Amino acid sequence: MLQVAKDFLSSLLLLEMLKGMGVTMKYMFKPKITVLYPMEKTPQSPRFRGLHALRRYPNGEERCIACKLCEAVCPAVAITIESDQRADGTRRTTRYDIDLTKCIFCGFCEESCPVDSIVETHVHEYLGEKRGDLYFTKEMLLAVGDRYEPEIAANRQADADYR
Repeated sequence: MLQVAKDFLSSLLLLEMLKGMGVTMKYMFKPKITVLYPMEKTPQSPRFRGLHALRRYPNGEERCIACKLCEAVCPAVAITIESDQRADGTRRTTRYDIDLTKCIFCGFCEESCPVDSIVETHVHEYLGEKRGDLYFTKEMLLAVGDRYEPEIAANRQADADYR
């Protein structure tokens, strides 16, 4: 009976609303933490996973050896690889596609790659107006890798102690 009376008085006096207003008043006069995004950016984790890239060796040859581990480990089935054997007997990719509309950015492809060919960069500011714009081919991935290679190498070096 006492609990029923307590609940009735609580709802009659709107105690929950008063508690909520108290929280609002507590934070109303504190400094704001809003970030004006395009001009200000928050710090990113060194392990942030963004746009994919294919890397090359310093001599310009692509790193991917077409082992297809990244394709096999991808839980979203977002990677498609086709390979062919070259004249010197080595295997290289003829097709390497990633559908970023399917990708869940888990990083399994990056972790499974034995030669650090596929990496996820810190680039998060990319867009696609149509579905096809987020379908990255081998040439597009190599171009991303070429463009951001100094940043990728620095991030891999900084994270080397934890791998």
